[in-house]
Amino acid sequence: MKDFTDTRDAGTCDEVWLLQHEPVYTQGQAGKPEHLLSDNGIPVVKSDRGGQITYHGPGQLIAYLLIDLRRRGLGVRQLVTLIEQAVIALLAEVGVTANTRDKAPGVYVNEQKIASLGLRVRKNCTYHGLSLNLDMDLAPFAGINVCGYQGLQVTRLSDLISEVDERKVRLDLIAHLVERLGYSEVEYVD
Repeated sequence: MKDFTDTRDAGTCDEVWLLQHEPVYTQGQAGKPEHLLSDNGIPVVKSDRGGQITYHGPGQLIAYLLIDLRRRGLGVRQLVTLIEQAVIALLAEVGVTANTRDKAPGVYVNEQKIASLGLRVRKNCTYHGLSLNLDMDLAPFAGINVCGYQGLQVTRLSDLISEVDERKVRLDLIAHLVERLGYSEVEYVD
């Protein structure tokens, strides 16, 4: 992701990488050690993305957004809003009402966080992105102040709908991002 960003030029196509991580806490640039509440054996990795501490693990969809902001005519805050809108639209399609919060990036359902965002910009290009809780073990979130907020609760899509079709969620997320970012051509690579 960093190498891609460092070596890209004005003609390099933007990319979105979808994946899942093994259990790991990531501490963003604004992260404070006191937001790690307990040592439960899950590794903590310092990250150069924005934001505080969060948890990643199996059953969570990660989308790394490798976007040339200049070419898209976007600022960072605009991109964050577009990402949040894409997740909200995705959730609405499966009957889940979601919203954002002022001064707390991400997407929330009934005051519980379902999607987190953390970006880094280098050479006017973004990397890192978002995590969406699909059908994961939420217990490791109890070991941190999620995104630096004491007592912030999290949720997952599997608690809100009867069945999570991960493949459909992946394709729908890409479709919503493509629509909001104004891409006219898309190539899917597995």
